[in-house]
Amino acid sequence: MFDHLQRLPVLFFFLLLSLSFSESLHENKESDTPISRFQQYLRINTAHPNPNYTTAINYLTNFANSIPNLHSKVIHLTPTSPLLLLTWPGSNPSLPSILFNSHLDSVPAEPDKWIHPPFSAHKTSDGRIFARGAQDDKCIGMQYLEAIKAIQTSDSKFVPLRNVHILYVPEEEVGGFDGMGKFVQLKEFEELNLGFMMDEGQASPNDEFRVFYADRTPWHTVIKAVGTPGYGSKLYDNTAMENLMKSMEVITKFRESMFDMVKAGLAANSEVISVNPVFLNAGTPSPTGFMMNMQPSEAEAGFDIRMPPTADPELMRKIIEEQWAPAWRNMTYKITKKGFLRDIIGRPLMTLASDSNPWWSVFNEAVTRAGGKLSKPEILASTTDARFMRRLGIPTFGFSPMKNTPILLHDHNENLKDTVYLEGIKVYECIIKSLSSFEGSYEH
Repeated sequence: MFDHLQRLPVLFFFLLLSLSFSESLHENKESDTPISRFQQYLRINTAHPNPNYTTAINYLTNFANSIPNLHSKVIHLTPTSPLLLLTWPGSNPSLPSILFNSHLDSVPAEPDKWIHPPFSAHKTSDGRIFARGAQDDKCIGMQYLEAIKAIQTSDSKFVPLRNVHILYVPEEEVGGFDGMGKFVQLKEFEELNLGFMMDEGQASPNDEFRVFYADRTPWHTVIKAVGTPGYGSKLYDNTAMENLMKSMEVITKFRESMFDMVKAGLAANSEVISVNPVFLNAGTPSPTGFMMNMQPSEAEAGFDIRMPPTADPELMRKIIEEQWAPAWRNMTYKITKKGFLRDIIGRPLMTLASDSNPWWSVFNEAVTRAGGKLSKPEILASTTDARFMRRLGIPTFGFSPMKNTPILLHDHNENLKDTVYLEGIKVYECIIKSLSSFEGSYEH
């Protein structure tokens, strides 16, 4: 006969097992949330110079596979630059599709300058998630997916009218030429039949969301002067350093004239041509530094010039050629353009941000419906992959739903609050549903 007292250890064992299993389920549930998924994506080190694209794409693909009706495709633009394309098919795929873009890569981080390790995705007690890419721009890459997941959960019968594409591109932080630049040349891109794209924006320090209708284009410019070398005690006309210094004076006055407009409130920083010196190179090297009694025969300086789409590129080139580096002063120049100022038929690279563009109206109304408000449309001071789309005449807005948030992209201690991230998902739910259901058309 089996004594009931002998059964107690067995019952106690199964009770413990049951409690342990229950706790395990609770932990798994807690670890599978929008915030935890965001943290997992942030922990994948996709910073240059060696971004881990493979792990990032595998993670995104696995998450996408858990969402019904999302199809994935990996395209290798170069042997080391893969791209992930996700598609949510619409009921009328003959209509031009919409695309939500983000980039996989991030700029490098200096761990010793951070409060928390830059790839730990550490969340503080006040909800700030510290990680490289938290704002630029892994947030939107995950928010797109979370929004589609939420749409399907709340309304299982919803089907987009247009095809919805989500794109994760490499190499944006180093110019995009081996990323989006190559993709737009492929047959796979042409087959998307794009009508509209949304790309990254920036955080807003106030309670309005920022939106960008254009980017500035970098012109990396090097000016070189040559002149008579000689003894440091003599005065020569038109030495290399003298000629370069004269140019620096002219360039400084140009920079001040642009900056004065910004200071006076006549233009935003992104609406003027900015010029910043980034290097000077001259002198005759010596074992201890430079020969102080020799005047060099060559001197050069580099400038980071940012051109808004409203600028006249031919006029700017003429200014550089005639005023900054005149040949009669034994000077030459080289401009390396990192993008475009005009589209393929010669128009400035700008997307209309007014009700004459129905895509704008639909987007603006969706943000309002989500409880948000857009600030005055801006030109982005820097450069994104949006320029590749605008060049093809595809209307594109830059937008990252982060309000009441300091702008920390590329900074030490880049972070994003969990509440801001979750609100962004809600905003994208409205945006994706509205844009994908838009029945109209637009001729740019």
